[in-house]
Amino acid sequence: MGPIMERFWEKPIERLDRAQWEALCDGCGKCCIHKLEDEETGELVPTNVACRLLDRRSGQCSNYRHRRAFVSECVRLTMGNVRAIDWLPTTCAYRLRAAGEALPEWHYLICGDREAVHRAGQSVRGWTISEDDAGDFENHIVDREL
Repeated sequence: MGPIMERFWEKPIERLDRAQWEALCDGCGKCCIHKLEDEETGELVPTNVACRLLDRRSGQCSNYRHRRAFVSECVRLTMGNVRAIDWLPTTCAYRLRAAGEALPEWHYLICGDREAVHRAGQSVRGWTISEDDAGDFENHIVDREL
């Protein structure tokens, strides 16, 4: 029997190294969906419009290392700011772990399958368009919980 893989994702997020932090991302892509703010309520409503850099099939950024050069408003999630970002999807591994909650069964670190997030319907695959093709974002509001 081989060595047991360290379940680093169960540690408090402050104890993760950079590679472990990056590995928490489940590849859902939902954080890269444009949201609009309701002027009356301040509520954020999701659209089906994805950032132009998002690979909508894989749920990964197509230029992660240099994304801020192309999308200046892209937010870099850190251990220091993750708890203050209220627009992260409810299923986001960073959000869950920052709150001390377990990762969902479909997370690849739990099940070993990068496609599980898509099969579970928890990703952007199949229902989003690129911002380059969207036109007016207000025409793309979706009734979907992120």
